[in-house]
Amino acid sequence: MAAEIKSRAGGLHLWRNARLATMAEGAPGLGIVENGAIVARDGLIAYVGSEAAMPAALVQGADITDCEGRWITPGLIDCHTHLVYAGNRANEFEMRLAGATYEEVARAGGGIVSSVKSLRAASEDELVAQTLPRLDALLAEGVTTIEVKSGYGLDVDNEKKSLRAARRLGDQRRVTVRTTCLAAHALPPEARGDKDAFIDFVATDILPAVAAENLADAIDGFCEGIAFSPEQMARVFDKARALGLPVKLHADQLSNLHGAALAARYGALSADHLEYTDDEGAAAMAGAGTVATILPGAYYFIRETKKPPVELFRRHGVKMAVATDSNPGTSPLTSLLLTMNMAATLFGLTVEECLSGVTREAARALGLQEKTGTLESGKSADLAIWNIERPAELVYRMGFNPLHARIWRGQ
Repeated sequence: MAAEIKSRAGGLHLWRNARLATMAEGAPGLGIVENGAIVARDGLIAYVGSEAAMPAALVQGADITDCEGRWITPGLIDCHTHLVYAGNRANEFEMRLAGATYEEVARAGGGIVSSVKSLRAASEDELVAQTLPRLDALLAEGVTTIEVKSGYGLDVDNEKKSLRAARRLGDQRRVTVRTTCLAAHALPPEARGDKDAFIDFVATDILPAVAAENLADAIDGFCEGIAFSPEQMARVFDKARALGLPVKLHADQLSNLHGAALAARYGALSADHLEYTDDEGAAAMAGAGTVATILPGAYYFIRETKKPPVELFRRHGVKMAVATDSNPGTSPLTSLLLTMNMAATLFGLTVEECLSGVTREAARALGLQEKTGTLESGKSADLAIWNIERPAELVYRMGFNPLHARIWRGQ
């Protein structure tokens, strides 16, 4: 069972006799350091590198952990989840397996409307209680930072309730939580099919209310034929810009509406899914520094056949993150380790791309690349210590968790 190692509050801790995969920008490959050591002071990394080169004065009085040759990576980051929701949609899964179409499921009260109804009926305390087991599953695999989206409330009070519940996860567990307002996710029943009126409501009512209480770190939306058009999303993004909030976008998942290019035009932190993104979209993302977040869980669960254009992203130099997309309808996945295996097996990502995708590039997708995601001096001491012989095992194995210890902010 994985352990959480704690040092004295505000104290000094040395992890020695370790093999490091620093994932540092510009370092070759995984940034490997053999016979390595990490020193943390007051929750920040004070030294990372060869143990032999470590200044002795730096670690006087430190708590010391002998890692016994284990590997240390940055703590993992799940940069795209819808973790806060009520109930589940296993009944819909069962219906589809029995031959029901998505339209038949929707007519039976399923789909996102089901999740909206369940979340609205749940109290904030109930949402936190139902979400914690999902969060714990991710933490048990070395996750130290997680993004959580709203999007099942779709009105002012319930979007705020969802985001408050997400914020509270960080009070209940040792984890960094970034919240994203996804009010432009789908039409609620009371919208009566009027997408433009609902987008106006999102921009004029929901987003200002969320911003006024500082409940969101970013704004997201679903740009798709079954959701909202690029023009409608641009109105949401204009409001986000006016409120001083960065944006992200569910883009090009089921068709090419040029959502990737739209995201890039607004300097989005990330564009996510991207199965139908074209050369123009990839080039725009590269120019804007917008991260491509790859979500193999949804591709697998809804039996998609169109893969994201990984080779295009490589060719243009687009940074790629990897995330679970944990949600009740299309990716009920709470394993970032399995997600990496899916990204490699289904989409052909390399070990290096998978590991950087859940560390350095996931941090970039959240705007946190200066604070976490690599083992470098000055960054948060967010570490995962593994019982493995080589880092490739973290991508290669399925249903096996080799985590030895998880350290968050030095504790």
